[in-house]
Amino acid sequence: MLRVIEYTLFFLAVTVLQVFLFNNLNLGIYIHPLVYIAFIILLPMETLPVVVLGLGLLSGVIMDVSTGSGGLYTVATVFTSFIRPYLLPLILGRDEVKEGGVPMPSRIGYSKFFRYAGIIVFLQCFVFFTFESLVFRYYYLTLIRILASSVVTVVLVFFTQMVLSGARDKSPSQTYQ
Repeated sequence: MLRVIEYTLFFLAVTVLQVFLFNNLNLGIYIHPLVYIAFIILLPMETLPVVVLGLGLLSGVIMDVSTGSGGLYTVATVFTSFIRPYLLPLILGRDEVKEGGVPMPSRIGYSKFFRYAGIIVFLQCFVFFTFESLVFRYYYLTLIRILASSVVTVVLVFFTQMVLSGARDKSPSQTYQ
């Protein structure tokens, strides 16, 4: 039960940060961080794919309603949520996924974490910005936007998980287990 409350608060935090900070942050026309995807990335590996898909749908719909983006967030997040269960065993290995846990660098290693988060974020940004532009005449500008936003988002997701892991280390439930 404590884990559900913890992830609900995390979901609310990244959603509020995305809507009120990162969507209004002017880093130029090529950088638009999609930090709310950290919620999907940092879900426990043993989470059922249907639950991940449902949480991705919920996350995308809330982002679309909050920003008035007409389904961009939902399409990108549902796609990412659908791909996640297939990527985890490919990147981390089947044995590690069966053990479960949260895919954080302290658990899976920095190399695997950055590979996993990088692929998820790249796919998220690819779908999001491709559907946002829907113009293939300037595909190279969309590609630059995808790559720049992906790099910034991965860095911000890494810092987000550091804050989350710091909060977990200090939580009283961890000391009694």
